[in-house]
Amino acid sequence: MTDTLDFQDHSSATRPGEELDLPRLEVFLRASLPHEPGELAVRQFPSGHSNLTYSVCLGTRQMVLRRPPFGSKVKSAHDMGREFHVLSKLHAAFPAPKPLVYCTDESVLGAPFYVMERVHGVILRKKLPAGLEIPPATARRLSEAFIDNLAALHGLDYAAIGLADLGKPQGYLERQVKGWMERYHGSKTHELPEVERISAWLLERMPQQTGASLIHNDYKYDNMALDPADITKIKAVLDWEMCTLGDPLTDLGTAVAYWVDVEDPPEMHALLWGPTTLPGSLKRGELIERYAEKTGRDVSQMLFYYVFALFKVGVIIQQIYYRYHQGLTKDPRFASMGEAAKMLMRAGLRAAERNRV
Repeated sequence: MTDTLDFQDHSSATRPGEELDLPRLEVFLRASLPHEPGELAVRQFPSGHSNLTYSVCLGTRQMVLRRPPFGSKVKSAHDMGREFHVLSKLHAAFPAPKPLVYCTDESVLGAPFYVMERVHGVILRKKLPAGLEIPPATARRLSEAFIDNLAALHGLDYAAIGLADLGKPQGYLERQVKGWMERYHGSKTHELPEVERISAWLLERMPQQTGASLIHNDYKYDNMALDPADITKIKAVLDWEMCTLGDPLTDLGTAVAYWVDVEDPPEMHALLWGPTTLPGSLKRGELIERYAEKTGRDVSQMLFYYVFALFKVGVIIQQIYYRYHQGLTKDPRFASMGEAAKMLMRAGLRAAERNRV
C-alpha cells in the first residue's frame, strides 16, 4: 500500500492481559515471510472493541495482525479463518486490505490469527484528527461517498468473486432477529425493560426478505481508511469479521443506526461514532434516499431495519460489557458500556414509538 500520512495513528504498547508472545510470533512470521529482514516491532491499536488489532513491523514492512479477544464467549463472532477468506476474495474487487498469512496453530498466540497489509489513511472517529478541517461541501461529498460505497458493495456479484459459500441468505433476516435476541439473553447483566418491548415489536413487524448480497454488518466511518489527499475517497473498508451473505437492508440499517443526526437527543450525541453531525452531512433519511436511488431497492420498511440495527448494536455492546462485568477483560473502556447498551435500546424503542427513522 502507498505510504501516506495517517492523521490518527494512535498505536501504542499493548494493554495488560493482551500482550502477544513475540518470540513465537517472530518465528512464525520469519517462516511465513522469509524475505522480510529487519527487527520485529509490535504495538496495539487502542481503537476497536471486538477483535484485537496490532501494528506489526518487520523492518520497514508494515502489517496488521488481528486475533480474537481474550475471554470471549462468542467464538462464532471471532472466526479468523472466515475473515481471512473474505479478504482473500474481496480485496481485488472492492477497497479492502490484502491478507497475507493465516495461522491456525494456537500454540503461537493462543488463538488463530491472521496478518494483512496495512492501509495508511485517515480514520474518522468522534473527534476530527488534529489539523483536519471538513467544510460543509466536503462533508456532503464524504457522506455521499460513504453511502455510494455501501451501495457498490451490495451490487457485487459475490458468486463471481468466490464468496457464494459465505452464508445462507435464505431466511437470513428471521435468523438474525431471533439470534440477536438470544445473544442478548446470553450476555445479560441487568434488567432492561426496553428489550422485551423492542423484541415484541420486531417479531410483529418483520418484513419479507427481498434479496441477498454481500454485507459488511459494521459499516461506519471509523471502519474506513480515507485518502489523506482527498478524504472523500475511500482507500479501504476495514473490520470484515461480521461479513456474510444476507439482506442488504440490514446493512443499510446498521449504517444509519451508527449515523447520529444533529436533531438526535443528547445521549445519542454522547455515543457519536463519527463526525456525522458536521454541517453539510447528509441526514439519515437522505442517506436512505440516496441508497434507494443508487440501488433501486425498496426502502419503505427501513424503520424496521433501523430499529433492529439499534437493538443489534446494543446487544454487541452488551456482549462486550459482559466480558468486563465477568472479569474476563480489565479494559477500562468497557466499564461504561452497560449504560451505552441501555441508551441504544431506548433509542430503538423511541424510533419505533414515533414511527420515524
